[in-house]
Amino acid sequence: MKEFQDLKDSIRTVPDYPVEGVQFRDITTLLQNPVLFKKMIDGMTKQWTEASIDAILSIESRGFIMAGALAYNLGAAFVPLRKPEKLPYDTYSVSYNLEYGSTDMHIHIDALRSHKKLLIIDDLLATGGTVLASLDLVKKFEGKEVIGAGFVINLPSLGGLDKLKSLNINTKFLIEF
Repeated sequence: MKEFQDLKDSIRTVPDYPVEGVQFRDITTLLQNPVLFKKMIDGMTKQWTEASIDAILSIESRGFIMAGALAYNLGAAFVPLRKPEKLPYDTYSVSYNLEYGSTDMHIHIDALRSHKKLLIIDDLLATGGTVLASLDLVKKFEGKEVIGAGFVINLPSLGGLDKLKSLNINTKFLIEF
């Protein structure tokens, strides 16, 4: 999207990180620029303003950066999805694969008690494994609807967007590499 070319231009690519063959898209360079950070948050907020979202679920840790601001802008709750042993209360968990490894994701068992319409936010969509794990966590709660998933970056060559489309997940992003 040409509207967000300046965001794309600000993102640093780090070759072979964290493992050989991965082209890591480092958003810290975007976050350091207050004008671009505001543009990113405003752009993501605009995408979901009409969605009537109750809660934003986000994946540790870079997704938290956008999700907190979006939750504030949209008047929604913020629900963190965390790595093992990071949440102090009883949790549900799922195991999933990343582009360069595997891990577990956790959510408090009471995190979605009063929330029905959910949005999943992360910084980057690659293979879709993290979002699919998030969807699996949501399935552990009854009566919840995932309205969509939002990202700053989409990496179309890794197939995550196609996986989400096949599940009819409304997916939005600002830029692609």
